[in-house]
Amino acid sequence: MKKLAGLVLVGLVAGGLLKAEAQVVPALDAIKSDAELTSAISALDTQLFDAYNTCDIDKLGSMVSDDLEFYHDKTGLAVGRKVFTDAIKNNICGKVTRQLVKGSLEVYPLKGYGAVEIGVHRFYHPGSQDHDAVGEAKFIHLWQYKDGAWKVTRVISYDHELAK
Repeated sequence: MKKLAGLVLVGLVAGGLLKAEAQVVPALDAIKSDAELTSAISALDTQLFDAYNTCDIDKLGSMVSDDLEFYHDKTGLAVGRKVFTDAIKNNICGKVTRQLVKGSLEVYPLKGYGAVEIGVHRFYHPGSQDHDAVGEAKFIHLWQYKDGAWKVTRVISYDHELAK
């Protein structure tokens, strides 16, 4: 009986830990102010780009919609989660990291849908960056709250140049 109780306890703890790794951001209808929305989207941005920076493709893929549309000023339009995660795996992993430019984040509500996130980010090349040149770009993300989860549905990444 003690063994069974121990297994149940382990199962409960493990279940709690699994939930702790899921999005810990309020549901859209639970957010009551612009400050709360900004805090939620900022947390999501951190989760998304922690996955990007560490090449956690499963986590990254779980945070974008199946029909993601990614508009990039240099490479054009890419459609779909798999196209996106394959591009990250083949072109970004181990080569590039992203950092949000402090003070650049703007968040606006989209009634009944989610939010618009606007900002500027910088791209670094760890391990191979022997110069001060760092890339910088502006971005717009549309976040949708649907079926109990926040996901990026549209991305516009533009104005890629050397950081100022």
